[in-house]
Amino acid sequence: MSFKRLTLFSLFAISVFWGGDVSAQSRNRLYMQYIDTYKDLAISHQKKYKIPASITLAQGLLESGAGRGTLARKSNNHFGIKCHNKWTGARVYHDDDAKGECFRKYKHPKDSYEDHSLFLTRNMRYAQLFELKSTDYKGWARGLQRCGYATDKAYASKLIQIIELYDLYRYDRKGRSSQEVSELPVGYKPHQVYRSSGLYYIEVRVGDNLKNIGKEFGISVKKLCSYNEIPKDYPLDPGMVIYLEKKNKKADKAYTRHIVSAGESMHDISQIYGIRMKYLYKMNHKDKDYVPSEGDVLILR
Repeated sequence: MSFKRLTLFSLFAISVFWGGDVSAQSRNRLYMQYIDTYKDLAISHQKKYKIPASITLAQGLLESGAGRGTLARKSNNHFGIKCHNKWTGARVYHDDDAKGECFRKYKHPKDSYEDHSLFLTRNMRYAQLFELKSTDYKGWARGLQRCGYATDKAYASKLIQIIELYDLYRYDRKGRSSQEVSELPVGYKPHQVYRSSGLYYIEVRVGDNLKNIGKEFGISVKKLCSYNEIPKDYPLDPGMVIYLEKKNKKADKAYTRHIVSAGESMHDISQIYGIRMKYLYKMNHKDKDYVPSEGDVLILR
């Protein structure tokens, strides 16, 4: 196992041990039961309506209180959808932004899921969201808030937090259309996604290339190169870390300094700790011509 791989796994293990973002200990049992109950329904709706399964599940969890809220229990309304002018179905009245507001009532939760998908696909207010990739849960969450799905100013942040805490993004990959999946080579196996320093990443396997990794996660090669600060023809070695989002400006609080090992480059160090290179240079008052030597001590935050 390479030094880079060992170090990153160590950071990941420490994050888990000390109750970091990936710790299952902070997960709510009721939320997990809800996810297990409705994940297949959300995946099927992604295939049919192109709405990310992670978004559907996160909205269901948030709006229904994991199925324990009054609207969910008495009206099977899992998404807090109000009656509006065109609704001709059953209705119930509930205090929300105002007293005694009209909400839609359903016979079964699956009817609520179906109506939620139709509500988004048939409402021109949300049309812009369908221009996003089905794996772009952050874009969808922010778009829903921007388009006025909820009045809560922290709505997008809450959805993203739920998705990341419960790893709901993994269902977006299962919900991809047959056309998207067919673009990948026959026998292609999905990567395990890890998290360290608040960032999602994968480890390169034998035969990997940026094009296939990009197709798997719905991320362009250009963005992958930008996130990892590499050219598009950069050789991928097994065990190498590839981040699936932009790196941070500094390392986690637990990591303040790094002692350079023989052969390590600034890029190697930036990948280990998930720091963008320009900030690594800046923190250490180095220009881009600097080449680290064994034993050098670099500041990480």
